[in-house]
Amino acid sequence: MKQSSVFDVIIIGGSYAGLSAAMTLGRSLKKVLVIDSGEPCNKPTPHSHNFLTQDGKTPSEISSLAQQQVSQYKTVHFHTDVAIDGKKTTEGFEISTQSGKKFETEKLIFATGVKDNVPNIPGFSECWGKTLIHCPYCHGYEFHGKKTGIWAPAEKAFHLAGLVNNLTKNLTIITSNTTDFTMEQLEKLQQHTIKIEKGEIHHIEHENGNIAHVVFKDGKRLPFDVIYAGIPFEQHCKIPETLGCDITEQGYIKIDGLQKTTVDGIYACGDNTSPMRSVANAVHQGNFAGAVINKELTEENF
Repeated sequence: MKQSSVFDVIIIGGSYAGLSAAMTLGRSLKKVLVIDSGEPCNKPTPHSHNFLTQDGKTPSEISSLAQQQVSQYKTVHFHTDVAIDGKKTTEGFEISTQSGKKFETEKLIFATGVKDNVPNIPGFSECWGKTLIHCPYCHGYEFHGKKTGIWAPAEKAFHLAGLVNNLTKNLTIITSNTTDFTMEQLEKLQQHTIKIEKGEIHHIEHENGNIAHVVFKDGKRLPFDVIYAGIPFEQHCKIPETLGCDITEQGYIKIDGLQKTTVDGIYACGDNTSPMRSVANAVHQGNFAGAVINKELTEENF
């Protein structure tokens, strides 16, 4: 590929949302570049669920097939690299990559996902995405009836408890401070016999990512099969902020109902815009973003 190339649309991020947008645009013969590092945030996850026709497949199986199918549309191009900077131009935007390439485009889509800030707790990273999970819709069914923990800030822990309570009656919330819960929340948890274990986690005993015990700093040791963990995250890519896109209080790229950011010509889709982190949602948002951009490009150039 030439050092400088011009595209109708550049999509930064080539996982589910990005590939979905690329397929929609490719089918309308728009010239598209997908820039992707090849390091999706769900890489540790052994199986993806709750997506029709692909339930139980590995993330790599789904994305490999998706890329293979998108590649059939000859106006869609792929570049394995990391986008590191972006700037506005008279015609749209210029994106610079880690390898020194520069690409120009009329429209930009950020399908860059988020980066989970895994805590420095021994055993945590080895279990993350396997038996330390974030979403009952993506992984909960596989652990129904199991010894289940929830480790998250109080508000999120209470929300998860309501969802997970339908999947198991052996449910324990782990917290370092019970006063973070309201009296109403504590009463509701007690009504459903959801236990609260107060303590700070020291490390996690596991075998190949399968949790065996949580060991607390006071030496207490409790068995679990799975734990829902609500950990902080950050945007995987900082370019949207550099270009002036607003970020919500929750840390997501702010979009409207058409996947548009607060900067004209820039769109976002997938996990970087929504707490609903699922394959199905990412594919939907990418498909919709592609259709909206195709409509706008058509109106601008017709």
